[in-house]
Amino acid sequence: MKSKTQYQFTAHIEKDTESSLYVAYVPSLPGAHTQAETLDELQSNLEEVIALCLEELSREEIESPLSQYFGTREVRVAI
Repeated sequence: MKSKTQYQFTAHIEKDTESSLYVAYVPSLPGAHTQAETLDELQSNLEEVIALCLEELSREEIESPLSQYFGTREVRVAI
């Protein structure tokens, strides 16, 4: 049996205040976005959508991500 290659991605997660749903997307993987009522469900959904997106890409596309996580920054603006 051939062993599977594991990949690691950074997902951005927010909570929508109107719907109370958790919303996540993976910036380095086009089309990888999902939502859920709980963080556990969101984790499961993320794993599924990432796997589906990876199935559509070549190894070269997977190994050369569009972006890399850098960090977050608070920005205050007075208007």
